Amino acid sequence: MSILDKPAAISIDTAEEETSAAFKRRFMLRMIIVLTGGMFLDGYILGIVGPVSGKMTADLAISPFWEGLIAAGALFGILIGSPLGGWAGDKYGRKPLFMMDMALFLLSSIMQLFVGTVQFFVDSPMQLFIVRLLMGIAIGAEYSVGWPLMSEFSPARLRGRLMGLTLIAWYAGFMIAFIVGYLLNENTDLGWRLILGTSTLISVALFLGRLGMPESPRWLWNQGRTEQARAIANRYLESSADTADMEHEGSHQKGSFGMLFSGRYWRATLFVSGFWFCAVTPYFAIATFADSVLQKYGLGGGLAGGVGLSAVALAGSVTTVLLIEKFGRRTLTAPPQWIAAVLLTVLGLWAGAPAMVVLTLFLTFSFFNAGYGTLTSIYPGEVFPTEIRGIGTGFAAAVSRVGAGLGTFLLPWSMSNLGTSATMLIAAGIAGVGAALSQWLAPETKGKSLSETAAGFSH
Repeated sequence: MSILDKPAAISIDTAEEETSAAFKRRFMLRMIIVLTGGMFLDGYILGIVGPVSGKMTADLAISPFWEGLIAAGALFGILIGSPLGGWAGDKYGRKPLFMMDMALFLLSSIMQLFVGTVQFFVDSPMQLFIVRLLMGIAIGAEYSVGWPLMSEFSPARLRGRLMGLTLIAWYAGFMIAFIVGYLLNENTDLGWRLILGTSTLISVALFLGRLGMPESPRWLWNQGRTEQARAIANRYLESSADTADMEHEGSHQKGSFGMLFSGRYWRATLFVSGFWFCAVTPYFAIATFADSVLQKYGLGGGLAGGVGLSAVALAGSVTTVLLIEKFGRRTLTAPPQWIAAVLLTVLGLWAGAPAMVVLTLFLTFSFFNAGYGTLTSIYPGEVFPTEIRGIGTGFAAAVSRVGAGLGTFLLPWSMSNLGTSATMLIAAGIAGVGAALSQWLAPETKGKSLSETAAGFSH
């Protein structure tokens, strides 16, 4: 080989390396890390506020109204960020939003360090609420872009497990945040601001890890940028079958919000939104105030009580991820919801139940709730087509967070004014509605390509 031939040879070798199976596995591992990392951060941000709520309330003289509002602030932010992020992700691409939402995570995490010391606002509780609201907007955008990206890069045979893995990361983040917050709060002199600000370290790492990630080839294809789409698909997707399925999507139709309620997709919108709403409302209400809920039943709070529900939830999510490609989606969606509804009904009706029975019922509910809740990270990316995958996911996330925000905000009031039994029966009713909706509409998408799963409700 002559000297003049060497650059061409090197270029060919590089091209082969960058389309090899090993290269694609390394890319997929990186994609999994940065996407699950984003969901870990989501859970961490929502979980870290619980252990420091006492000191935070005393330091800022927070009223019960503001305590509930601050706890729900991130959830209300999701209500804004998820539909806005879904619209932006479908219109401008997954990649820009992928970086912008992490930048907002980083900014709002840093801002937490100065709540109550730098007077951006006159009222410090209001200031903290605004910061948590901004974090929620970032979380909502993450939902709207993370799950579509994961579904659009994942091979069909692993898509359920990989997308479910993001919710495992969420539960892990929530649980670890509670542990970190509790230990730092009880064993160090760090103020609550620094404890809340620990999310900054995670934000920095994930922002750096996302630099240089590619655009979704399916989004590019839908935009009519077919050559770019093919180039990215050939470089990053696992097999030629994945590329062929992308090309099978055909027309380059632009998505719109109205399509969610069209004759073709209203069932998908109703199912994903309603199922998600009913899955997260009881969990957020109970898990956010785990200590106070358990103490109402005469059980000790502290680290064990707060972490116990999250640890069992994590086990439930892991179980679903392990079984999802064997038993399919429907089997792991509707039946566990009926079980959760029954468990909450027993808690509501059996007022004098022994403490250990109550604890067992709560832990069992947490396990099954997290199990079927894992499907909320899988179905949105599968049942909506590429042109409205972001909008659909964002809208469903917003609907679900209405329930989660209201549950978190209203649970302290309900426990005080309606009583524990009535509160649990309300939660049971919500779980029962979700079970009935899933029994009616939940599709089976196991092993199907995205073009097939997105067409499931159109017949």
